[in-house]
Amino acid sequence: QVQLEESGGGSVQAGGSLRLSCSVSGQIYTGYCMGWFRQAPGKEREGVAGISAGTGTTYYTDSVKGRFAISRDSAKNALYLQMNSLKPEDTAIYYCAADRSWCRSDLRPAAFDYWGQGTQVTVSS
Repeated sequence: QVQLEESGGGSVQAGGSLRLSCSVSGQIYTGYCMGWFRQAPGKEREGVAGISAGTGTTYYTDSVKGRFAISRDSAKNALYLQMNSLKPEDTAIYYCAADRSWCRSDLRPAAFDYWGQGTQVTVSS
């Protein structure tokens, strides 16, 4: 069983930065995929970034490429999302998640098995 807890959300002006953290408890195997997702009001949950627990290969949705960076510290059992050059359209609840299988480039929420409770990110113009 894997438990996830996000932190680091908040309010920031457009162009600013935030760093989200996800505390991970339980065993993460090399074949797992760790990811960040977001859900804005009235919209479906979407994959933002993913990282392979075994290879460190990263995946990003097109709208955040060059602005967001996902990383993992296995020694600290933590997952991070560095968000730079934030835009109002990045406003959403952000979720940390774990998939008991290899990462897929399309980061489908339905594929992920474990979820955190989410943290709110609000970007004002």
